[in-house]
Amino acid sequence: MKTKWIIAIGAFLLLSVAAVAQRRGGGGFGGGGGGFGRAQVSSSDVTFPMEGEFHFNRLEYTDNTGRGFGFVSRRGQASGWWAQDYPDAENHFSFGLTRLTRVNVGEPRHAGLDGDDIFEYPWSYSTQNHYMNLSDKEIEKLREYLNRGGFLMTDDMYDVEGDNFYQIVHEIYPKQEIEPMTQEDPMMHVHFSILDEERTFIPGERHIRGGRINPNGVPAWFKVSDAKGHVVIAINANTDLGDAWEYADAPFYPAEMTTLAYHYGINYLVYAATH
Repeated sequence: MKTKWIIAIGAFLLLSVAAVAQRRGGGGFGGGGGGFGRAQVSSSDVTFPMEGEFHFNRLEYTDNTGRGFGFVSRRGQASGWWAQDYPDAENHFSFGLTRLTRVNVGEPRHAGLDGDDIFEYPWSYSTQNHYMNLSDKEIEKLREYLNRGGFLMTDDMYDVEGDNFYQIVHEIYPKQEIEPMTQEDPMMHVHFSILDEERTFIPGERHIRGGRINPNGVPAWFKVSDAKGHVVIAINANTDLGDAWEYADAPFYPAEMTTLAYHYGINYLVYAATH
């Protein structure tokens, strides 16, 4: 895992294309009138090489609801809450990386904690974590993943929904605290500069009705560090980056919020690669 990640660091440090896009007001995946060439691009239009320096990895887990096979996004079907917004979210985000960075992006993948495949992906994304039902063995595997240099970005939990995942965090790192992430944290300015006044609610599709955004709770950002002080978990609470990526090509979805969601995701990637 470390060897692949070291190779990728050089590519992440060449993010000049993204900086140009930011200065020109780039963002939005298309349909909202912003930055990626104004063309609407759906996940079905995008293919990726099987191998690359970076693969968007979605953390697969067993949930506590027994959710069966069904629709998890507007075009995707899968089993379990781990797959919410799959595969549109990762396809759009991966496509954005190919446009905004010089990273050689491979096909998105998903891996669970029941084997060693997770160690192939130093950066992982997990959503709907309040439904997580991890065994002691899986908690140990996640701890090992983080201690070996892995980074986990979590998304789409609202208020008390997060309590279940926060308990899992305390089981992984009993001596570590879940702390607020401020604009002084490296993740907020490691590439894109995200100031407190710019941090706003990023809505799920269900929160947009009649052209109006109906917030669900107050957005908050938290971090969890390992024993060495390196941030290994980024928690995005009361906000939905996955939907911002999933609907990046949709005319009704606000382009500026898709832009912010890309800034968060890319910042987390750069931090994970360089720290």
